[in-house]
Amino acid sequence: MKNTKHYPWIVVGLLWLVALLNYMDRQMLATMRPSMEADIPELVSGENFGRLMAIFLWIYALMSPISGIIADKLNRKWLIVGSLFVWSAVTYAMGYATTYNQVYWLRALMGVSEALYIPAGLSLIADYHQQKTRSFAIGIHMTGLYVGSALGGFGATIAATYSWHTTFHYFGIVGVVYAVVLVFLLKEKKATEVKPIALELITTNEKSSLFKGLALLFTNISFWVILFYFAIISLPGWATKNWLPTLFSENLAIPMEQAGPLATIAISFSSLLGVIFGGILSDKWVQKNIKGRVYTSAIGLSLTIPALLLIGFGDSLFNVVAAVLCFGIGYGMFDANNMPIICQFVSSKYRGTAYGVLNMTGVGCGALVTSLLGKSSDSGTLGYGFALMAGVVVIALVVQVSFLRPKVNDFVDA
Repeated sequence: MKNTKHYPWIVVGLLWLVALLNYMDRQMLATMRPSMEADIPELVSGENFGRLMAIFLWIYALMSPISGIIADKLNRKWLIVGSLFVWSAVTYAMGYATTYNQVYWLRALMGVSEALYIPAGLSLIADYHQQKTRSFAIGIHMTGLYVGSALGGFGATIAATYSWHTTFHYFGIVGVVYAVVLVFLLKEKKATEVKPIALELITTNEKSSLFKGLALLFTNISFWVILFYFAIISLPGWATKNWLPTLFSENLAIPMEQAGPLATIAISFSSLLGVIFGGILSDKWVQKNIKGRVYTSAIGLSLTIPALLLIGFGDSLFNVVAAVLCFGIGYGMFDANNMPIICQFVSSKYRGTAYGVLNMTGVGCGALVTSLLGKSSDSGTLGYGFALMAGVVVIALVVQVSFLRPKVNDFVDA
């Protein structure tokens, strides 16, 4: 199967389901808070809930560069399988949690296991798909993240019908089973199999080579530019993932069982459209203009600016949903082009490391804004916090268009 011309797209399909489970398992906690409050009273506090969401992001951020280095050095298939298995087992275990501290530490462990996936998954797809299909393939994969977020929104609905314990159990079992399936279907792209590394056999030179990618990245001015605007857009990106259901519930005065699915479906469906459109547009535009991927990403960023203002200050169902749809399309166009833009400045040997560093920075910003918005929620100014982020996105847009100047579509070491 690996040798067929269709296998690169089979890889996208296999990893699409992993991406779906990745975001579904992390996202459903954002909508299940009301169901869990009866058993875990600490979750009534928005600040406590913000800390619970933030610990996942801080751990995820700290692990991301390490995950990227590992993805560039070891077999990505087994990283993906192992990561999926562990975070699914953690999801299952959360159904047995009885205290705030237990949920907190399980959430932290989920951050470790989920961080291993994205750098490995995206770099594997980038290696299977070359210039003409890379953005589209990665865009298709990213739709799995958005569908997972949307399905996570139904966590509150399922929990209201059964229980939050049962919801965690069912989703965890699905992931464990799929990890076993991937053992037989997913194949590594590298020409030679990567053998397990025994720590006692690693020489001093080999140890230093683990950080060679980081050294090359941080001496690359273009990578600093990518890092900056990725960090900025991560603020509203993670804010919508973690706090949009709460904002919908508060501003529109509807119960969380309705607000959760409405918020996550709106943002996920529009983001899905955005990554598909952004992927196709980028792949075609870059054939005519080497900055086509950058321009496509910039168009996406520009759409999020008015959307954030309307999300923050809108008080009708039509206005808020329209704003979320606009934000999702824009964010999707941006999201589909991050790895393809990295490919224009970083060789295939270090792309996992590059995306790992991006993830660390972006998720760290997400953890910060998640905690801050928890306090805003308690004080009744959550909408104002969303609107304020529109200003910083303007700065990111100007920096991206002004300073990011690719010369090739697929960077290769000299």
